[in-house]
Amino acid sequence: TPFVHFHTHTHYSLLDGLTKIEDMVRLAKEYEMPAIALTDHGNMHGAIDFYKECKKAGIKPIIGVEAYMTPGSRFDKTSTSTGKRYHHLILLAKNKAGYKNLMKLVSLSNLEGYYYKPRMDKELLRAHSDGIICLSGCMGGELSQTILSGDMEKADALIAEYIDIFGKENYFIEIQSHAHIARDKELRDALVAIGKKHDVTVVATQDSHYPCTDDHDAHKTLLAVNT
Repeated sequence: TPFVHFHTHTHYSLLDGLTKIEDMVRLAKEYEMPAIALTDHGNMHGAIDFYKECKKAGIKPIIGVEAYMTPGSRFDKTSTSTGKRYHHLILLAKNKAGYKNLMKLVSLSNLEGYYYKPRMDKELLRAHSDGIICLSGCMGGELSQTILSGDMEKADALIAEYIDIFGKENYFIEIQSHAHIARDKELRDALVAIGKKHDVTVVATQDSHYPCTDDHDAHKTLLAVNT
């Protein structure tokens, strides 16, 4: 069964992603992947180069973004009571309308929501949800953080809210496997269980920030520069 990466970062995820677009597409082609998604942090700077490289390689390009979602309003530029300025959320364009809406969302997150990061809120998502597929995000996503906090009632409500925004056919629960991270398996099992409870499809991603295992030390150095 072919695997498709839906959560990937390139060097356009500044000081966080190490992968060059051409290398990412080349590897996808080498491993006979029919498609690949681009989800850089808070921007779509690489979208055009990514689209061209994928078309050249005969691979379906899926243009997306890993959004920074604020817990409240994007206009609120103060720290929240929980101290959490944002959560992660994956948004993917499924058609031309979705691509246009992604551009609007990313633009407005910078023009209206910027506070440490270019942030979106759920009001923006509701206004520009047409043509967009939503994945629940990594361990830094709102759903994952809510489950880890033990508030399953709120987790149920979150899933209902995102289904209301995007439609059930466009909302997916995202699971990953990062054994070195504490509570990784606990979270993954809980996400699978809550997906079954709500009849929401679960998809596996890898939160890719560099192309090959050998690049681990280089990526670690890049993160050290960042932090």
